[in-house]
Amino acid sequence: MSARALPRALPSTLPPLARLLVSAALLLAAWETRLRSRNALARLDDHMLRDIGLSQDHAHMECAKPFWRD
Repeated sequence: MSARALPRALPSTLPPLARLLVSAALLLAAWETRLRSRNALARLDDHMLRDIGLSQDHAHMECAKPFWRD
């Protein structure tokens, strides 16, 4: 399951510590997804970038972002 498909709001019935741990796990999953996506984008050649509608400059800008930045 991708990090984007996970629910944003946690149930209020969870104890505070569980909410904190689940929130941390969701954040780590989102970071990992961004890191993997940017690494995959960096491996695409010019032809593949054109196929998905990105310029080389835009791909480089996206790949240069740290994993914690959306």
